Amino acid sequence: MLIFLDRFFNMLAGEIDQYLVLPLLYHFGWMQWEELSFDWALICVYGLFAVIVTYAVCWPLEALFPIERWDDRKAVVTDAFYTILNRVGVLPVVSFLLFYQVQMWVNGFVVDHGYIPPTLETLIPPLLGHPVITFIAYALILDCADYWRHRLSHSYRSWYALHALHHAQRQMSFWSDDRNHLLDDLVAAIWFGIVGLAIGIPPLQFPLLFLFMRFIESLSHANIKLSFGWLGDRLIVSPRFHRLHHGLRAAGRNSCNYGAVFPIWDVVFGTADFSAEYPPTGDRRAPESMATGGYIAQQLGGLQFFLEQWRQPAKAHRSSS
Repeated sequence: MLIFLDRFFNMLAGEIDQYLVLPLLYHFGWMQWEELSFDWALICVYGLFAVIVTYAVCWPLEALFPIERWDDRKAVVTDAFYTILNRVGVLPVVSFLLFYQVQMWVNGFVVDHGYIPPTLETLIPPLLGHPVITFIAYALILDCADYWRHRLSHSYRSWYALHALHHAQRQMSFWSDDRNHLLDDLVAAIWFGIVGLAIGIPPLQFPLLFLFMRFIESLSHANIKLSFGWLGDRLIVSPRFHRLHHGLRAAGRNSCNYGAVFPIWDVVFGTADFSAEYPPTGDRRAPESMATGGYIAQQLGGLQFFLEQWRQPAKAHRSSS
């Protein structure tokens, strides 16, 4: 089955590369990217497959075991647009093409100065020859980095003003994971890129790691009354565990459960909450445009909220918190 999927994905990527990507590169005079065009198309195919799998798994569960039922799903449709844009469009370009180019430049620079860039396998020799364990190790490291990025985004009011776009959704579903402000996504991309370069993630594994982690994150945002049990909730972030992070009472600086994939970081750093609750979600401080507006309205609303918080004196903010 895996061999069949691999062949199918490669065939589909080849068709996209030949009839769509290469003609576009030729038209805009970007043929210096020709050697990478097939890999980009392949990652796009993987991204589309990930969206299909996420929908196939999460939609039936949301239909059968919903926490809430909504008559108007306009806000959910907007979240679906975010997902397609980030999994099939923006993600492959940022996580593969740019990461690959930066990695090649950095590696060439340090090699020219007599230094061999490390990889996780060279730093931890027992990982050599164990690709699955190495993949999990990369995921744990990236998730730890994301835990601190996420926690810090709740610690500074101007940064949280951008992140509030993610929290403003009152109809949280499996589509809501990618519901982020572009500036917040830019910070995350730079953050992950630096960590990825530091531990030497192979370029093709970088987006695949993202897709794996994003599937878990999509499931954790789903409108599903579901936990993985006492042990499971401590191994993988479940919908119940992450919903506590999005709960109204946890909005802003008073949140918990920052981990995206592995709850271990919340346990280690004292921010875990395993309460058996499914609270309503949203952020009352965020402008309404960030909750129910379309894509452009949300982005502009988030930028305006960011500027307001940036200009607001710290003393005034503390008194209103």
